[in-house]
Formats: sequence, structure tokens, C-alpha cells
Amino acid sequence: MKEAKWMGLYRFMYICYQKHIPFLPAICKAVIRIVFCCVIPPSCKIGEGCSFPHGGLGVILHENCIIGKGCKIQSHVVIGGRNGESKVPRIGDYVLIGTGAKILGDVTIGDHAAVGAGAVVIHNVQPYSVVVGVPAKEIHYIGIEDSLF
Repeated sequence: MKEAKWMGLYRFMYICYQKHIPFLPAICKAVIRIVFCCVIPPSCKIGEGCSFPHGGLGVILHENCIIGKGCKIQSHVVIGGRNGESKVPRIGDYVLIGTGAKILGDVTIGDHAAVGAGAVVIHNVQPYSVVVGVPAKEIHYIGIEDSLF
């Protein structure tokens, strides 16, 4: 899969953040926000092979969120906290997140799950399941043999 153009800049920003280089991550974050219209903090963890179609347009990630490897995150997705909660979402490996989905609070999305477009996820999602709606509810179990990836 082709990575978003800003992913190389994110990887550089993350390395600088880990090495406690203060100025470069701030510049990279500003460039990503202005040029690519998305908010990607240097402290969030994005796994290898994640793809952001449409260049990650409108994607907003919480500074402490964790995204597994091989995920596909469409445009205008928000992965963030909820008021009054300190914990943030954890996205498993090979998860598909549809356009405009919101994943909020102390939520775990299981491996190989799919979140439908416009869904608002406020509860855990089991591996290999499909959730849609507001609030998101499971509508289908994909099964290991029918995985989306």
C-alpha cells in the first residue's frame, strides 16, 4: 500500500520526539497541519504500513493514541479522547476506519475490525467485527477466513 505523503515526515518527527529534540517535531507538526490539513502529534504511535487515502485529509489524532500496523484510515477521521477521561483509543492491526468516523475515549478496536463511515465508537469493538451507526453497534462478524486484508 502507498503511504500518505506526510508519513515520512511523521516518522522523522516521531524519531526526533523520542530523542527529545524539541524544535524539529514542532516544525514538522506545523508543516503537516498546514500543507496536508491533518493533525498528527509527534507522540502518537502509528504502526508500519498504515495508509491514509486522500493524503489523510482532515484526520485528527490524539497525542497519545496508538494505531496498529497495516490500518487503513479514510479522510476526516477523529481518534481522540473524551472530556474527563485520561485514556485514549487503541487501534489494533489491519483495521479499516471509514470516512468521518469518530473513535472517542478509552476504546480498543480489535484486530481486523471495520468501522463504518460516520460511526461514533464509544465502546470496545471485537476483533473481526463490523460496526456502524451512532453510537456504533456491531452488525456483522467478518470471520478470520473473510478478513478485509
